[in-house]
Amino acid sequence: MSQEEDWRYSPDRMELREKVLQILLSKYGHQMQGPVPKYSSQKIFECAHDWVSQGNNTTFGITKYFEAYYT
Repeated sequence: MSQEEDWRYSPDRMELREKVLQILLSKYGHQMQGPVPKYSSQKIFECAHDWVSQGNNTTFGITKYFEAYYT
């Protein structure tokens, strides 16, 4: 299956992924633990991917989800 056929990469899903990333990066992306980031970019991007792939249609609850499963 190509990305054009995969519903997770449709224009509306990509827009949602962008919004999720904006929220997560603005809340967690700048936090530091000493000289290193407290939360890795990989975890933030994985969370966004998982959120969209699970069929969520809004960003409501994304920070609680991140805190529950990625911190």
